[in-house]
Amino acid sequence: MIEMKGGLRTRRGGAVGCGHGSVHWRVWAPRARQVSLVCIDGAGRRAIPMQPEGQGHHGHVEAGVLPGQRYAYRLDGGPERPDPCSLWQPEGVHGPSAVVLPEQFWWTDRDWKGVRRQDLVFYELHVGTFSPEGTFAGVIPRLRDLRELGITAVEIMPVGQFPGRRNWGYDGVLPYAAQDSYGGPQGLQRLVDACHAEGLAIVLDVVYNHFGPEGNYLAEFGRYFNDRYQTPWGAAVNYDGHGCDAVRDYVLDNVRMWLEEFHFDGLRLDAVHAIFDLGARHILRAIQEVAEEVGSHRGWPAFVIAESDLNDPRVLDPRDRGGHALEAQWADDFHHAAHAFLTGERAGYYVDFGEAQQLADAFERPFLYAWDYSPYRGRKHGAPPEGLSGDRFVVCLQNHDQVGNRARGDRLNAMLGSPAKQRLAAGLLLLSPYLPLVFMGEEYGEENPFPFFCSFGDPRLVQAVREGRKKEFDAFAWQGEVPDPHGEDTFESARLSWSWPEGTPRAGLRRLYRDLLTARRRWPALRDFERRSARLLDDGEAGPVLELVRGGESSGGAIRAVFNLGDRPRRLPGMAPASSTLFSSEAASYGGSRHHAGPVAELLPFECVVFGPSAFPAFFRPG
Repeated sequence: MIEMKGGLRTRRGGAVGCGHGSVHWRVWAPRARQVSLVCIDGAGRRAIPMQPEGQGHHGHVEAGVLPGQRYAYRLDGGPERPDPCSLWQPEGVHGPSAVVLPEQFWWTDRDWKGVRRQDLVFYELHVGTFSPEGTFAGVIPRLRDLRELGITAVEIMPVGQFPGRRNWGYDGVLPYAAQDSYGGPQGLQRLVDACHAEGLAIVLDVVYNHFGPEGNYLAEFGRYFNDRYQTPWGAAVNYDGHGCDAVRDYVLDNVRMWLEEFHFDGLRLDAVHAIFDLGARHILRAIQEVAEEVGSHRGWPAFVIAESDLNDPRVLDPRDRGGHALEAQWADDFHHAAHAFLTGERAGYYVDFGEAQQLADAFERPFLYAWDYSPYRGRKHGAPPEGLSGDRFVVCLQNHDQVGNRARGDRLNAMLGSPAKQRLAAGLLLLSPYLPLVFMGEEYGEENPFPFFCSFGDPRLVQAVREGRKKEFDAFAWQGEVPDPHGEDTFESARLSWSWPEGTPRAGLRRLYRDLLTARRRWPALRDFERRSARLLDDGEAGPVLELVRGGESSGGAIRAVFNLGDRPRRLPGMAPASSTLFSSEAASYGGSRHHAGPVAELLPFECVVFGPSAFPAFFRPG
C-alpha cells in the first residue's frame, strides 16, 4: 500500500503517483483471471498484463507516465473498460480514463481554517445550470455575491461522471471522476481553492447508495452490488455481503480523496436510508471516522452530513449510544410543515402535514414524527432526537428534490404567489434554530423552474425515463404537462437568470435574506441552538399567529419573532416593554407596505416582526 506524506493512506485503486514520474495502477477485479492495462496514445494501444496483488487486486507500475495519459482495462481479453477509480473521463463514461495527479495542483488555501458547524449557512447549487458557462469555472465569479449575501458554505450537487452533458448528478457511474463537461478534476480543484480564498466552505454531494444505469461497468469487475437489497434507483451497493471489504474500501477511499486531495470541507451523503449495511461496523460510522482522521490531520473540520428519510437520531448519536456520530443531517419535517401549510398541498407525503401547530412544533423539535403515527406511511415513524442541539440539523424551504421532483420543477414562489408570503417563509427559515440551506436563486425569487433533466445515450433508456416521469405524475395533472427530461430546452429552462435589479421585488427579497443572515451572526440569541420555544398565540377566524422565542439572559437576551400566518391584519399580542423592533418582513426596503418607522401596533398580512434587546443591531428600515 502506498503512503501519503504525513502517513495518511492514499487511494487503494486507480492510477496513483508513486514518485519520480512513476504511476501505480491498481484495480480490484476478483472475477477476472487476467487483467490487462491498455495504454493509449498517438501510436496506438499497448496492452500490458497486470500482476496479481492479492485478494482480487491486480497492479502495474510504470515510469515516465505523464498526466493526461489515456488508459483502460481489459478483463480476460474482453472489451476496454474505464477504470472504476478513474479521476478523469475526457471522453465520457464509455471512453478511456486519463491519468490525473491531484498532488500537482498548487493550492493557495494554506491558511484556511474552515467554518465552524454552528456558523454553516448552505447554498445548494447545480453546476450545469448555475451560470451561463455551466462549469466549475462559471461558479467562481459569483462566489463573492454569495459571501456578501451571508452564505458560509457552497454545497454542489453530485459531480461524479455521468452520461452526456445534462444530468442532476445522481446518475453518476464513476464517483472518483469529476464531470468532464464541468471542467474535470483540475477545474474542481480551482473551484474549491477559490471558495476558500473567498472565505467560503465547500461541501460536495456524494452518492453512495446506488450507481447510474448507463456506463455502469462495475459488476464486470467485482461484487459491487448486493442482490438482497434494492433501492428505488437500482441495485444496492454491497456493504455487508460476500466480497464487500473491497467495496467498502472503494467508498472510504473516495471519502478520503475528496476531503484530503481535493480539500472539500465536507460531504453531503445522498439518501442514507437507501444504504443497507447489517454488519457490525456500519459504513456510515466508517465514513465519519475517515472524516475525523482527515480533519485532525489537516487542521480544519471535515463535515459529514446525511440526507435521511428515517427521522432516526442514531445517524447523529454518539458511538457510546450506538450511533454513527455524523456531524449533521437534513430534517425534512420542517420543509414539509412549512410547504404544506403555506401552499395548501396535501398530496403524497404532505398528507402528514399542513396544520399551523406543526410549524410551532417544528421550531421546538426537528422531527415532527418521532415514533408518531404517520398516515402516509400507515405506521409509526421516527424517534426523538434527545440531547442533540439545533445546529446538528439542516432545514430548508426548497432544495433540488422538493423543486425538481415536481412535474414541472416549479419553485415555491410560483406556488405562493404573494410576495408577502415569500418574505414570511424566508423568516420562518432564517430565524429557525437550525442550520439553513438556501437553494440556488431562492434568495431573490428566481422564477425559472428546476425540472428533472438528463442526457442518456441509450435510446431505450431515454424512452423509459420519459415514460416513467409521465406515469409518475399522471395522478397530478393539475401540476401541468411533464417536460421532456431528455430535451435540451428542459435543461436550459433551469438556468438561473441571476438578476435582481434595484427597485424590483427580487432586490427586496434578496435584501431580506442578506439582513436575516447578518442577524444570525450578530444577534447572540440566534447563535443559541438550545433554548427556544414556540406556540400559537391565536388561531381564530382571521388565521393563526405564531410566536418563536430564542435565546436568554446568557446570550444577551431573547428575541421574540411573531408571524401572522393569515391574510388579514392582526392585533399584535403584548410584549415586554424593553423590547425594540429589530425587523419586519413588510418593511418597504424589502418590497413590503410598511413605510414608516415607529411602534408596531398590528401585524400586516403574512408579516413577520422580530423584537429584542435594544443592544441588538436593528434591521427595521421601513423607507
